[in-house]
Amino acid sequence: MYGCALHLMEVLVRVIMSDQDAQQLSSLLKDIRDNQKLQLDRQAEALALQREHYTFIQRQAERHERIQDRAEHIQVKGAQLMAVARKTLFVLLPIVTLLIVYVSWLILR
Repeated sequence: MYGCALHLMEVLVRVIMSDQDAQQLSSLLKDIRDNQKLQLDRQAEALALQREHYTFIQRQAERHERIQDRAEHIQVKGAQLMAVARKTLFVLLPIVTLLIVYVSWLILR
C-alpha cells in the first residue's frame, strides 16, 4: 500500500517539479517511510516488553494470593489450637490444683 502511494506521489511530483526536487522529495518520503517502519518496530518491542511485564505481575499476584491463603489457613489452625488449649487448661487447672493440695497434705501430715 505504501509502495503504490509512494509511486503515485512520485509521478505527480515529477509533473510539477524538476527532477532534482522530485528526487529530494522522493528521498524525503522514503526517509519518512523508513522512520515509520522503525517506529512501528520499536512500538512492537515496547508492546512485547509490556506483555512480559504484565505476565510477571500476574504470576506475582497469583503467588501473593497463594501465600495469603496459606496464612489464613495457618491462622485458622492456630485459633483451633488455642481453643483446644483453653478447654484443656480449664479442665486440667483444677485437677493440678487438687493434686498439689493433696500432695501437700500428704507431706505435711
